[in-house]
Amino acid sequence: MRMCSRSGCRESASATLTYVYADSTAVLGPLATFAEPHCYDLCPLHAGRLSVPRGWEVLRLATPSTPASPGPDDLLALVDAVREAAEAPAGEPAPLVQRGMKSILEPPAGAPAAGPGRRNHLRILRD
Repeated sequence: MRMCSRSGCRESASATLTYVYADSTAVLGPLATFAEPHCYDLCPLHAGRLSVPRGWEVLRLATPSTPASPGPDDLLALVDAVREAAEAPAGEPAPLVQRGMKSILEPPAGAPAAGPGRRNHLRILRD
């Protein structure tokens, strides 16, 4: 979670502001995937109150009011990751770990190792 770039603001950011100096344009859009050094992350309050110098334009891109829920592609990717991890031979790291990504199937740090013949599985937590 990234915080608003305005000094003294402790709200979480929901939009990213960038400037196109050559066109005298400020672009306010959805929160960028990565924090960039020349972009400003703004909370909804400061994004709504944005003002620019006289003669500049503000280009406001559509910003979602709520985070997008996982779609079918996200769920299929999760299923594929679980299948790959389940097919990995014992003693070898799961394919996701080999690619430098943390596997969702890894036990948390400090958790006891699975006993012989026992595999770590996803668990269902009841309400």
